[in-house]
Amino acid sequence: MINGELAVSRPIRWAMVGGGRTSQIGYIHRSAALRDRNFDLIAGAFDIDQERCKDFGRQLGVDPDRCYPDYKTMFAEETGRPDGIEAVSIATPNSTHYEISKVALEAGLHVVCEKPLCFETQEAEELVRLSEDKKLVVGVAYGYAGHQLLEQAREMVARGDLGKIRIVNMQFAYGGCNVAVENSNPAAKWRMDPAQSGPSYILGDVGTHALYLGEYIVPGLEIESLLCEKQSFVEGRQLEDNASVLIRYKGGVVGNLWASGVNCGSMHGLLVRVIGEKASLEWWAERPNQLKYEVQGEAPRMIERGLPGLYPPALEDDRISGGHSEGLFEAWANIYRRFAIAIDAAGRGDYAFLENYWYPDVRAGAHGVKFVNTCVKSADAGAAWVNF
Repeated sequence: MINGELAVSRPIRWAMVGGGRTSQIGYIHRSAALRDRNFDLIAGAFDIDQERCKDFGRQLGVDPDRCYPDYKTMFAEETGRPDGIEAVSIATPNSTHYEISKVALEAGLHVVCEKPLCFETQEAEELVRLSEDKKLVVGVAYGYAGHQLLEQAREMVARGDLGKIRIVNMQFAYGGCNVAVENSNPAAKWRMDPAQSGPSYILGDVGTHALYLGEYIVPGLEIESLLCEKQSFVEGRQLEDNASVLIRYKGGVVGNLWASGVNCGSMHGLLVRVIGEKASLEWWAERPNQLKYEVQGEAPRMIERGLPGLYPPALEDDRISGGHSEGLFEAWANIYRRFAIAIDAAGRGDYAFLENYWYPDVRAGAHGVKFVNTCVKSADAGAAWVNF
């Protein structure tokens, strides 16, 4: 059970790039990182406007002298201080992720980056090599993976409760972009702009979340080939707002993924179903306290979060007793706790520990980039099967 005790030898000195006052995601990053005191926010380049950056940082309790006009200045100044930052979270538009991550790694900093890590597969591979050469941790913000019952699902698959896995069904399909919201919403506008969001909108923005969860629950899956069909239903959009992907995994497992912003009436629509030869599991993000477990020939049962009977890995992620609702902040805090433990281990040189410790890492981020690019390649070829 997580009870607020430090999971690391001391709080990690931490900064943010982006995530300022008007950021959609910045508050979630800060709440998650600071919740268990494993990180200490001491610097930031929160805003491209220096005065807004300082004013916002002051309201967060950050020394105004350590609120910087840009990330390059921050990295240069902070790495020259004996009490300088050790890690940075990047919560900026997609087009900036690769450059900021690369500069941070070259400065010797651990990185937590919003997805996607970058646009191109070769850029992702470069970040993988750089992080491994410098022995630095790169975490990717697949925050939904911190929900307690997903750990239970992963353990049930590992213990053979479902039998041999046959199908992984992944979905992140909501309805909030069924009209041209980008005309009035700046955050939506840049997400749908190829110059800032890259070759994909909906697959890169939410589809990779669903992909990560499916492949997290069933470790060891390797994509062999895929077929993608995508559409832009709202007139004027340059990038897709709906996509369907068929996936062939090595070993005979098949998958399908639906990513959409035009699923009218759906508030969120993140759902994963794993189907084995004996039983199936289903988890829905809007009802995160329940994991549906269906054994063929038996009445369906609902596994509840936080109750005795869960496998030990799931109980280890428990923050609140059974019956209380777990939410996004708990899930993200669990992921940031894992980032902190990984960074602490790297700082101590305990790489043997890291070999067997899971968190959404740089390879997971690179996998997501490659997935999106392969989907775009398939769709542009007329929904053709493409080798991965």
